[in-house]
Amino acid sequence: MDASLKTRLEWKASPSLTPYPEALAAMEARADAIASGTANEQVWLLEHPPIYTAGTSAKDSDLIDARFPVYRTGRGGQFTYHGPGQRIGYVMLNLKHRNPDVRAYVHDLEQWLIEALALLGVKGERRADRVGIWVARELREDKIAAIGVRIRHWVTFHGVAVNVNPDLSHFTGIVPCGVTAHGVTSLADLGVKASMADVDEALKRGFAKVFG
Repeated sequence: MDASLKTRLEWKASPSLTPYPEALAAMEARADAIASGTANEQVWLLEHPPIYTAGTSAKDSDLIDARFPVYRTGRGGQFTYHGPGQRIGYVMLNLKHRNPDVRAYVHDLEQWLIEALALLGVKGERRADRVGIWVARELREDKIAAIGVRIRHWVTFHGVAVNVNPDLSHFTGIVPCGVTAHGVTSLADLGVKASMADVDEALKRGFAKVFG
């Protein structure tokens, strides 16, 4: 293995909507290359056309209205929505060279999102009984970012999704992440005017604080 590949990280941002099957194939190929020592780690920032994805714990009853294409995927978690106005961060890291601990990795992803949101003026919070990052509001709390990961040969893929300015009505076709008692929000819904470039910069700065 090339020793220089152990810690080198590349950032990639796609300017247009990326079809989910294309992204999944590219992500899996990159993860395999990282595992074999022939590619650097990568964080890929992108947006998808409107879709629903089902994780390994997804319940068919949580798909209420399949108005968009539905993809069954090997990541953890349940149903989620992806679409324009949502920043996806696909994270491909080699945990063998970092910390080979799945729970610690998920905790670090949560902290990354919390740090990035703080830079945008939003207080994101963890909840012990449910995955993702939440925002406390006057009479309720809403989810602003989702997490779903897969790890193969200690290389991570899939990752996080931050709601910047998506059409929140698109989430009503599913029970997001199996949670019925709480809602979904976005930066725009909270009154935060942030461009995708602003969000990307916050994600990069937050990532550096957590992952180095």
